[in-house]
Amino acid sequence: MGTLIKNGTVVSAESSAKLDVLIEGETIAAVGQGLNEAGHTVVDATGLLVIPGGIDVHTHLDMPFGGTTSADDYTTGTQAAAVGGTTTVIDFALQNQSSTLKEALEIWLKKSDGKACVDFSLHMAVTNLHGTNGEETLNEMEEMTKAGISSFKLFMAYPNVLMINDELMFRVMEKAASLNALCCIHAENGSAIDVVVARMAAEGKTEPHWHALSRDPKAEAEATHRAIALADMTGAAVYIVHLSNEYALDALEHMQARGARALAETCTQYLVLSLEEQMPGKSWEEAKFVFTPPLREKRHQEPLWKALADGSITVVSTDHCPFTMEQKALGRDDFRKIPNGGPGVENRMQILWHFGVNAGRITPEQFVALSSTNPAKIFGMGGQKGRIAAGLDADVVLWDPNKEYTLQAATQRMGNDYNLFEGWTVKGNAAKVFSRGELVVDNETQPGAFLGATGRGRFVKRECNAGGFA
Repeated sequence: MGTLIKNGTVVSAESSAKLDVLIEGETIAAVGQGLNEAGHTVVDATGLLVIPGGIDVHTHLDMPFGGTTSADDYTTGTQAAAVGGTTTVIDFALQNQSSTLKEALEIWLKKSDGKACVDFSLHMAVTNLHGTNGEETLNEMEEMTKAGISSFKLFMAYPNVLMINDELMFRVMEKAASLNALCCIHAENGSAIDVVVARMAAEGKTEPHWHALSRDPKAEAEATHRAIALADMTGAAVYIVHLSNEYALDALEHMQARGARALAETCTQYLVLSLEEQMPGKSWEEAKFVFTPPLREKRHQEPLWKALADGSITVVSTDHCPFTMEQKALGRDDFRKIPNGGPGVENRMQILWHFGVNAGRITPEQFVALSSTNPAKIFGMGGQKGRIAAGLDADVVLWDPNKEYTLQAATQRMGNDYNLFEGWTVKGNAAKVFSRGELVVDNETQPGAFLGATGRGRFVKRECNAGGFA
């Protein structure tokens, strides 16, 4: 017996149409008009949009950082994703300075084993090269691609922990180019930022908002240009993660106009939160908003929205890395010790719809592209996810564009004790969520509940397709 979704409007990245969707087992079996109801369970989607499950390509689940570990593990984090309409996440496996990539992969697969509730994949962060001229680690990159990891993360920030130098970045980019893999870059000039941070600390400027003021948007712009330029020299495709401001956007668009194979994402927090409104320097509560890159001045928001509409930025993610206020208190008297990160995976789709589609900044089709179709294509799983089409995984969301919902920590599924958008009422929410054909969320009858079994999520092996560039 299949599941037949009728009377809904199927929205793709290109168009919208009144179509039926038949799910058989874990797969979309057919999409068309007037599909036969016989032998199927019929789901009436009148008034709803039928969209592909969201794909958040930037999460940090069960991640050690700043003397603690992010507050969501693979169970709570993926359940929260599902409740908000996201059916696939790509998390980050982090090589430490002394480990191999294989060891990092084993650690992260163990973290997810028996816990992931929706499908997931991994990027591999490279923080050091081992062997003569780094050959041992560079050869491991090839092994990672065989394991289905087709993207490699490089940090230009966090000196002495995750940050790499230009030589290492260049070597990794050369290898990635030979593998047709994608390089994901955290673009900030970490060395320059550290000079400013040390100066602020010496001046007694230790409250949370100084974290934001220590990380100049131009330090992000410089690193963005440098990373893309190095990638262009090697022939690699590069993807700038969490681009947060107009200066970095200018650097991206400058290189794109000159033919560089450069892509970027931004995150929900940079689209709707600001330095002036959330971090004016008045209270410890502003530690909630300590993440990297930090919040920017409000004037940077509209250029980011415009870039989403014109295609300069092609993905909206979250950089979901939640900590409780008790964990944040590790830096109660020194912003340098506040664990960097904030929650977001549960509310990405709602924020993007309400402030994007409802505000007329993007269309419903662009919403689908930014939240699902583009991520699938860029990260090598477009043949499996990201569209409502026969033969693909039945990751399907019935989206209610008229449903009002209040964002609050009291009702969220995420594992920390605050919400970045506390008390905001948004219009547009997931009504039902199918993950590989299984109804795992029904917000119409059981709001906020995850209905599937813990551990049902599967690791998605991704193809090396250099970000979808031809």
